Amino acid sequence: MASNDSDPAPRPIIGLPTYSERTRFGHWDVDAAVLARTYVDLTERAGGIPVLLPPTGAARPELIERLDSLVLTGGADLDPARYGAAPHPETGRPRRDRDESEFGLFELAREAGLPILAICRGLQLVNAALGGTLHQHVPDVVGHTDHSRTPGVFTVTTVTTVPGTRLAEITGPELKAHCHHHQAIDTLAPELTAAAHAQDGIIEAAETRDGPFLLGVQWHPEENATETRLMRALVDQAAQYAKERNR
Repeated sequence: MASNDSDPAPRPIIGLPTYSERTRFGHWDVDAAVLARTYVDLTERAGGIPVLLPPTGAARPELIERLDSLVLTGGADLDPARYGAAPHPETGRPRRDRDESEFGLFELAREAGLPILAICRGLQLVNAALGGTLHQHVPDVVGHTDHSRTPGVFTVTTVTTVPGTRLAEITGPELKAHCHHHQAIDTLAPELTAAAHAQDGIIEAAETRDGPFLLGVQWHPEENATETRLMRALVDQAAQYAKERNR
């Protein structure tokens, strides 16, 4: 049926990369492409259509053409070779299939002007892809484990935003962030500006100064069921991107 002016605007399509893990469900114990359901639920609550993207090697332009925005999701440590470093003893084993897929997705999404939200590992990937480096084990830098006290448990951290940034416009001057990370930005990529810090000085968010929407946060907004502001901001940008492309 043809649409008319009274039809609601179509929801934008939000790409969510998954990762390969050995997974048990029902009678099965198999390799699977997985992602925490909280990402899907947040995208849906914020007004987007979540589409899961498996790590299938080199990213393809045909995929990017079908998306209205990209969320670089959290997960395992990046291969330190991606930012010219030797591995720290606390750095997890490389997931090179995921690195290849997501570095490629990021490059193609940037070329296409897609709005991008990067979460935890995603922020680290953006920083590395644009020429920055990482602290491979934050406790070595700050002397405590407050950013990731207990495996599998998120720590609520007070984050202060930088006035004048996109992030500050979205969230205000301060927020409670759900954190679970032992790595973080060291040298900030030249194209990025810091948008938030933890009380110990660790960069907790970064963004581009201009151009298409690119915002990364070190925390996990998907783990706060009452927080949709960041994803809503992305969905709004994605809807505008789709409209401009006559999607």
